[in-house]
Amino acid sequence: MRRFLTVLAAIVMLAGCSPATILNATAPRIGVTRITGISYEPGSAGHLDVYRPSAVCTGAPVVVFFYGGGWEDGNRAMYRFVGAALAIRGIVTVIPDYRLYPQVRFPAFMDDAAAAVAWTQENVTRYGGDPRHLFLMGHSAGGQIATLLALDTHYLKTAGVDPSVIAGVIGLSGPYDFLPLTDPTLQKIFGPKDTWPSSQPINFVTRTAPPMLLATGTSDTTVYPRNTEHLAAKLRSAGVSVEERHYPHLGHELMIGAFATPLSLLAPTRRDTIDFITAHHPICATTSARVP
Repeated sequence: MRRFLTVLAAIVMLAGCSPATILNATAPRIGVTRITGISYEPGSAGHLDVYRPSAVCTGAPVVVFFYGGGWEDGNRAMYRFVGAALAIRGIVTVIPDYRLYPQVRFPAFMDDAAAAVAWTQENVTRYGGDPRHLFLMGHSAGGQIATLLALDTHYLKTAGVDPSVIAGVIGLSGPYDFLPLTDPTLQKIFGPKDTWPSSQPINFVTRTAPPMLLATGTSDTTVYPRNTEHLAAKLRSAGVSVEERHYPHLGHELMIGAFATPLSLLAPTRRDTIDFITAHHPICATTSARVP
C-alpha cells in the first residue's frame, strides 16, 4: 500500500503532463537496460528501442510491440512503461516506430512492421533474446498490425522471416474485423474499396496460425469488443489455440495503460500477457523471481 501511495503522489505531482509522460515516469529503471534510437530501416520512422533485463540469461523470450494511434499517431517513446514492464520480468522487448498516415497508406506500415521483426530476428541475440521464438504484440491499430503480420504471412516472408518463428501473438483491443469502412480518414488510409479485405486479419486465419491471446475491455467504444469475439471464434473454428479475455468496465486506453503499476489494479492485462508468454517460452529464473 505504501508503494502504491508513493506512486499515486508522484502522479499528482505530474498532473500537468500527458498520460504517457505520467506512466513512463513510473516505469522501472533499476533492473532494465534501455537502448534507444536503433535504425532498422532508412527514414526517420525506421528506428526502434530495445528493453532488456539488466541481468538475463541467453535465450530470453522476445516481444515486438506495435503501438496504436489509428495508423496516424503515436511514437515509440510513449511506451517506455510497456517495454520496461516486460523487461523487468525477463522479456526482451522491441518497440519500433513505423510510418503513419498521411505519409503513407496501407500496406506501407505493414512492410515497416515486417522489417522491424526481421531486424529483431537478426539482432536480438546480442540483447539476450531467443531469435527462434518471437512474440508479436499490439494495442489498438498495433493489434491489427501484429495479428495481420502473423496471419497474412507474405509480409514476413518478403522481409526474409520464416513465419514459423512466431511463437505467439498478443492482441489488445485490436481491430481485426472492421469492415465496412465508413470513416473518411480510414477510407483514405486503406485505399480503394476493393483492397479493404486485405487489411482484415480475420480474412487470413488458417490452422497454421500461431497461438493468440486476444483481450478487450467491455467498455471499449473505440474498437468494439466484437472484433476480439469474431477473431477468437474464427481461430477456434480453425483449431488454433486462442485465449480470449474481456475485462469488465475497461475502456480502450486503459487496456494498455494497465501495464503500468499504478493502473495494474484496473485489469490483469500485464499478468495475462506475461502468463501467455511464459506458457510458450520459459523465462530465466534469475529474472522471473524478482518481480511479482
